Amino acid sequence: MTQLKNKNVLITGAASGIGKLLATEMAAQGAHVILWDVDEAGVYNLRDVLQQKGMAATAFVCNVAHAGAVRRTAAHTKRRCGSVDILINNAGIVSGKTILESGETDIYRTFGVNTFALFWTTRAFLEDMIDRGGHIVNIASAAGLIGTHRLIDYSSSKFAAVGFDEALRMEIHRLGAPVQTTVVCPYFIDTGMFAGVRSRFSFLLPILKPEFVVREIIKAIKKNRKRLILPRFVYLIYPTRMLPIGVFDWIVRLLGIHRAMDHFHGRH
Repeated sequence: MTQLKNKNVLITGAASGIGKLLATEMAAQGAHVILWDVDEAGVYNLRDVLQQKGMAATAFVCNVAHAGAVRRTAAHTKRRCGSVDILINNAGIVSGKTILESGETDIYRTFGVNTFALFWTTRAFLEDMIDRGGHIVNIASAAGLIGTHRLIDYSSSKFAAVGFDEALRMEIHRLGAPVQTTVVCPYFIDTGMFAGVRSRFSFLLPILKPEFVVREIIKAIKKNRKRLILPRFVYLIYPTRMLPIGVFDWIVRLLGIHRAMDHFHGRH
């Protein structure tokens, strides 16, 4: 099992949402949490709150979409904190626009944070993990398993994140390195990031409570689970992929997935 106590756990996008909750809970369980976020005020405030409670926390400001910023911040992190034991690639953004509404800046920003950052952070810390062991967690999305309206850039970036995790797992296996990987694919989470989304059948596809998601992520990390999909109903995507496309699309429309973003307004 992956242990948390006295481990250096680096979390990107740690100043808010799932990242903030993960940092708080993992610090409470004895981990030294290393907080990365582009939000300077938010990440330092969280560090101060955790330290005031007697928990181990260090904060760095970093825009993970930029390779140079990640290299510099990673070097600074290693000098101050030592090697990273668990890397949680959590940072993510969503625009909620159609392809015709999305500008080039929107698309580049989405892929920069949701996809390219996985490469930059993993390249920065994997080499150290190969000899001493470690765990890399990639927070993807159920939108990385099925595409839908007003999520074309987000969904594409999360499909890439799922593929990244799978290819990384294969590379690590070939290396024979003691490094674990976990990919997390949740449905919409009630953190504010997807404010306004609706579920047609909430008993099948509920808007997830962030506290529940965090508990499940931590359990998956501890148990070295390779994949975590929430809720379990989403696992039905895999067998339905074998159906004719017309039937698959009809099921998606029946479940209302194609309209889930109709009232999206996001976090302001």
